[in-house]
Amino acid sequence: MTMYIDYTSPSTQYAFDVNKSPLFRKDHRNFINVLGIQQLNTLDNVSLLDIFLSASNVVEPHYHQNAAELVYCISGAATVSMLNPFTKQILSFAITPGQVTNIPQGWWHYEVATVDDTHLLAIFNAPTPEVILGSDILKFTPSNIMAHTYCLNENQWKQAIAPVRPTTYIGPYANCSREADHTANQTLNQQYQQYQQYQNQQNQQYPPTNYR
Repeated sequence: MTMYIDYTSPSTQYAFDVNKSPLFRKDHRNFINVLGIQQLNTLDNVSLLDIFLSASNVVEPHYHQNAAELVYCISGAATVSMLNPFTKQILSFAITPGQVTNIPQGWWHYEVATVDDTHLLAIFNAPTPEVILGSDILKFTPSNIMAHTYCLNENQWKQAIAPVRPTTYIGPYANCSREADHTANQTLNQQYQQYQQYQNQQNQQYPPTNYR
């Protein structure tokens, strides 16, 4: 979609500092900046998210209803996972600097940093990266609908999602404590180890190529 831009207007913008456009901030090591047409009005069919993560932090499961997403690793390492709606399989790709993962429009996906100081650039083929977040789906779908639809105990469902905060973006929460839930801790650690093992296997199977 090509947009009309008045290049004679004095309000036309050609440069912008993305560091001054925060979308979400968990702490000084985990935050997301955004660039879209609201920030830079000469953008056509492109926008981006500038993502900074420390190890084991997750860009929560979500999907973009208006755009495909290309995730480029600038520094650090991450595993990008997505649900293929045609095969019903979760696909996971470990990326390191210079590597990318492409996520088709509307596909459910998430990113997990596997080392500290991970920096990702998410590029979209739309002037604004619209998003529907997993935390919002969990929090705002009426509990009685979830319980009735999936044959759940409504009270147990309410208790299960009680800690979920709308618009999480980066999890787990800064004050998250799972000391009382040893099983959850074990599961998280196992998943993190699996991500690291997967990354090592991918690096061995597909070593970086030097382009000259």
